[in-house]
Amino acid sequence: MASKPTSSGRGSDGRVAFLLLALPLGLLAATLIVPMISAINISLRDIRVIGSDGPFAGLDNYARVLTDGTFWHALGISVVWVVGNAVVQTILALTAALVLNEKFPGVRVARVWIILTWIIPTVVVVIIWRWLLSPSGGMVNPLLIQLGIIDRPMGFFASGPAAMTSLILINSWRWFPFVAIMLLAGLQRIPGDIYEAAAVDGAGAVARFRAITWPLLQPTLLVLTVMGTLLSFNVFDIIWLLTAGGPAGGTETLPVLIYETAFKAYRMGDAAAMSVVASVLMIGLALVLLDRLAPKETGR
Repeated sequence: MASKPTSSGRGSDGRVAFLLLALPLGLLAATLIVPMISAINISLRDIRVIGSDGPFAGLDNYARVLTDGTFWHALGISVVWVVGNAVVQTILALTAALVLNEKFPGVRVARVWIILTWIIPTVVVVIIWRWLLSPSGGMVNPLLIQLGIIDRPMGFFASGPAAMTSLILINSWRWFPFVAIMLLAGLQRIPGDIYEAAAVDGAGAVARFRAITWPLLQPTLLVLTVMGTLLSFNVFDIIWLLTAGGPAGGTETLPVLIYETAFKAYRMGDAAAMSVVASVLMIGLALVLLDRLAPKETGR
């Protein structure tokens, strides 16, 4: 008969586990806490030249930022950007995941190839879409004209709304495969017996989706919603490379404004204050999403 583990043995295993986790957790905490402390310190100083140590300014930087219309405009653009990406990416990813969850010839190849748009470097994505959407020589305008959707070439980055719509579609095209793979993993964890029982009871495809698929995907969707919101809010590269916040500030999200304030206007203190305010807002939004979207336990 096998001997039961003693309490001292369990305590020794716990100490070993703690020692193994202490170093990576300490490094993770350092990479989060040290930059945060540095950002707060800079936000309380009037720093103009990068790398210099400016005089203490207290909360003046925060007061200037919070009363600046440019900051609130950029925050509003960021909200549009985040919501637009969330809606488009969720629709595309859920559709792709449902298709890839079916059994058809070549499904394994399709599951591999769908991630190609996710692994392409951002610079390559920008070059491809600049060429495709170009009013002269691009492929999208002639296609839309042939389909009768437009009657003449349009500038996809000529106005703020058009540029923002184009950016959302491009960013969603790049990132929806990642979300689709996560949703596909969630779909494959759902037992097939549940679908078979529902089909025997006469439930159609729509009824099975509403009663089985959608409720059981809620935990996965919760994680993706919170993570996707935070990641989308902090996207900088694709916006800067395609529009640099233009035209006329129509795509100037908060990360773009922070970059311009720090490295073009040389107001590091104001940029750090914006970063701290944005971090607080993102933490608050994440807590609200976790509270509102988490499944509620019903009382017995």
